[in-house]
Amino acid sequence: MKRITFLLITVFAMAVTNAQDISDGLRYSLENNSGTARFNALSGSFGALGGDVSAIAINPAGSAVFLTNSITVSLGVNDIDNSATYFNTSVKSNQSDFNLNQAGAVFVFNSRNEDSSWKKFSIGVNYLNNKNYNDDLFIAGTGNTSIGEFFLANAQGVPLDLLQLQSGETISDLYAYLGETQGAAAQNAFLGYQGYIIDPVDPNDPQNSHYILNIAPGSFNHEFVALERGYRGKYTANFATQYTDNFYFGINLNSHIIDYDQSTYLYEGNSNVGSLVSEVGFENNLSVLGSGFSAQIGGIMKIGQNSRIGLTFDTPTWYVVSEETTQYLETNRIEDEMSINEIINPRVLNIYEDYDLRTPGKISVSAAHIFGKSGLLSFDYSYSDFSNIQFGPTSDPVFASENTTINDLLQGAGSYRLGGEYRFEQLSLRAGLRYNESPYKDGNTIGDTKGFSLGLGYNFGNYSFDLSYARAEQERNQQLYNIGLTDSAAINTVYSNFVFTLGFNL
Repeated sequence: MKRITFLLITVFAMAVTNAQDISDGLRYSLENNSGTARFNALSGSFGALGGDVSAIAINPAGSAVFLTNSITVSLGVNDIDNSATYFNTSVKSNQSDFNLNQAGAVFVFNSRNEDSSWKKFSIGVNYLNNKNYNDDLFIAGTGNTSIGEFFLANAQGVPLDLLQLQSGETISDLYAYLGETQGAAAQNAFLGYQGYIIDPVDPNDPQNSHYILNIAPGSFNHEFVALERGYRGKYTANFATQYTDNFYFGINLNSHIIDYDQSTYLYEGNSNVGSLVSEVGFENNLSVLGSGFSAQIGGIMKIGQNSRIGLTFDTPTWYVVSEETTQYLETNRIEDEMSINEIINPRVLNIYEDYDLRTPGKISVSAAHIFGKSGLLSFDYSYSDFSNIQFGPTSDPVFASENTTINDLLQGAGSYRLGGEYRFEQLSLRAGLRYNESPYKDGNTIGDTKGFSLGLGYNFGNYSFDLSYARAEQERNQQLYNIGLTDSAAINTVYSNFVFTLGFNL
C-alpha cells in the first residue's frame, strides 16, 4: 500500500476537462533567481548594471554595456529542504540535483563612424533555467478528514449507471469512456465506487446520483508524498544599442518551454468503528509540456560618470499547455471477517485538450552606483500583478470561473533586490539580499520569500571563474486536495544553490 507505482500505459483517452487552478497558474508564473554566479551573488540586482550575460534577462539594454564579446556557461547545484507540519506532526524531506543554470553569449559591434551618436550594436543569445521544479515533499500525521470525502464530493450528481461495469466491459473501458464524455470528476467517482469507498443511497436505481461514505468518521493516519521533476526554460534573442555615451536601449524576444512532471501518493489508514474500508492508497500522475512567447524592452541611462538608472517592461507570457494524467487506487476492506484487497488500475492515459495560459507581465526599475574600479552597489525593484493570470479559452465556463477566483485571491506583488561588489585587483567579493512579496492577498497560502547571497570571482584576463551561494526561505500552507480532503500542511522550505560560472572574453 505504501508505495508509488508508475503505471503501464495501454489505452489512450481524450478527456473533456481537467481541473486547472491557481496552483497551476502560479507554478508557471513564479521564477527562481537564476543566472550566472555573479548575477546570483548580487541577488539578481543587475537592471541598471548590464555587463553580465544574465543581466539581459532583467534589462535587455544590458548587453550594450559590454565592451568585448563574452561567453558564459553556468552550472548549478540546487538543494531544497522541506519541513512539513500536519496536525502537530512534523517531518522533513530533501531533494538535491545538478543542472545547467545558464549558457549564453554577447557579441559587440562598434560603430566604424567615430562621429556617429550610435556608438555600438550588440547581439545576445542566452538560455536560462528560470524555474527548477525538482522537489520531494513528504507529509505525515493523524487528521480527522478521510480521503473518502474527495471521492464522495466528486460522485455527487453522477448517475449510478455510469459507474457500473456493463457485460464484457473492463475497468479500462469504462474509465476511458468517462474521461471522453464526462471528465475527471466522473473518473474519480468511478474509482471511489469500484474501490468500495462510496456506495449509492439507492443501489436499485440506475439514475441514483447521491452517495454515502463507507469510511466511518474518526481519526485517519495520512502519509502523503509529492514528487516533482522538470524545469521551465527561456531562450532569448537579444538586440541592443548604445546611443551617445549615456543611453542604452534593448529588446528581447523570448521563447519559453515547460517540462513538468508530478506524482502524488496518499496512504490512509483507519481503525474507526463502522468503517468498511480500512486502508486507501491513491496515486495521481501529471505530465505537462508547454511552449510560450514573451518580449522585453528596456533602457539604461547614465547619470554622471558613476551612476545609472534602468527601466524594463516585460510583456505577459502566452503559453499553450498540454497535460496528461494517470491514476491508481488500492483499498483494503473487511467483509465477512475477511480482509479483501481491491486494486483499481485503469492503465489509461488521459490526454487533455491543449489550453492557453497567460502569465503576468512585469515592470522593473533599477539604480546602480559604480565606485570606480573598486566596486559597485545596485538596487532593483520589480512589480507583477498575479491577479492577471488567465486560463483560456475564456469562453469555457470552467476557465472563466477559475479566472474569477484568481482575480479574487491573488494580488500584485513586488520584488526587491540589493547587491554589492568589492574588487581587489583581479579578485571580486560579492553579496546580495532579496525579498519577494506573496502573490496571495491573504499572505499565508504562499508567504513572502526572503533570501541572501554570497559570491566571489577571479578575472584571469581572457577568462574568469565565478562562484556563488544563495539561500532563500518561504512558508506556505498546502492543501492535500482541492475538494473533500482539504486539510492543509504548514510547509517551511529552504532553497539553497551553488552556481559555478566559466566566462570567456573574446
